[in-house]
Amino acid sequence: MQTPEIKDIATQVRRDIVRMVHGCKSGHPGGSLGCTDIVVALYFQQMKINNRKGKGGYISFKMDGIDEDLFFLSNGHTSPLFYSVLARRGYFGIEELSTFRKLNSRLQGHPTTHEGLPGIRIASGSLGQGLSVGIGAAMAKKLNGDKNLVYVLMGDGEQQEGQIWEAAQFAPHHKVDNLIGIIDLNGQQIDGSTEQVMSNRDLKAKYKAFGWNVMEIKEGNNIEACIAGLRKAKRLTGKGQPVMILLHTEMGAGVDFMMGSHKWHGIAPNDEQLAAALAQLPSTLADY
Repeated sequence: MQTPEIKDIATQVRRDIVRMVHGCKSGHPGGSLGCTDIVVALYFQQMKINNRKGKGGYISFKMDGIDEDLFFLSNGHTSPLFYSVLARRGYFGIEELSTFRKLNSRLQGHPTTHEGLPGIRIASGSLGQGLSVGIGAAMAKKLNGDKNLVYVLMGDGEQQEGQIWEAAQFAPHHKVDNLIGIIDLNGQQIDGSTEQVMSNRDLKAKYKAFGWNVMEIKEGNNIEACIAGLRKAKRLTGKGQPVMILLHTEMGAGVDFMMGSHKWHGIAPNDEQLAAALAQLPSTLADY
């Protein structure tokens, strides 16, 4: 896929995010907008996924993920981003995005598995668990002789969870080198900046000390930089160490009045704010 096309998809995903959160007057737009470029780059450029079509012409989703790359969203509150990317990639119809957080919807505020939404392999949003799940999936691939990769996206506030550091110690010890972790470094969490709430200090030094191969993507809201960074990360796999990407992003990226503030972690735009946001996000693709 060419760069202009993938940029347009990223812009449309951002449109979906603000419309979904506005539509139900609830959700988490800030982190979703900030992580858009990396998740779009993964699903539309870098990950090997099963493209076979099944019922309704949508991707034939298999829970086991054999012979394809796997993605786990650990910071599950960014679900509007994940749902939009899955729909735009062809896992289910984009019209279903209008049901976000509605009664009996498959698109709940945090991803769940009991409704059988294609593309969702774990329930997430209980922060700190995704890296452990990703390690297990990566080890299963090794045991099965599956050469594909496992990706896990986490938040920087999530690094304050103890389970993260148990997983961080486990993966290098067991040489889980088919795993790429990604930490969204936007410096914000629900109650303020990560520095104010509980400083993560030097995450690069910490993960290196635990035995990870650590790299950075300095421009996490530049989709070309994300693609280049992911390609580099893939080249680092298979060398006896798990890989961690420190992804520098801005909360609310793409919508100027949401950018850089923890206040947009978990509130919905009103009608006026939605109109202003959409005016900043022109896309050639169709809204749902």
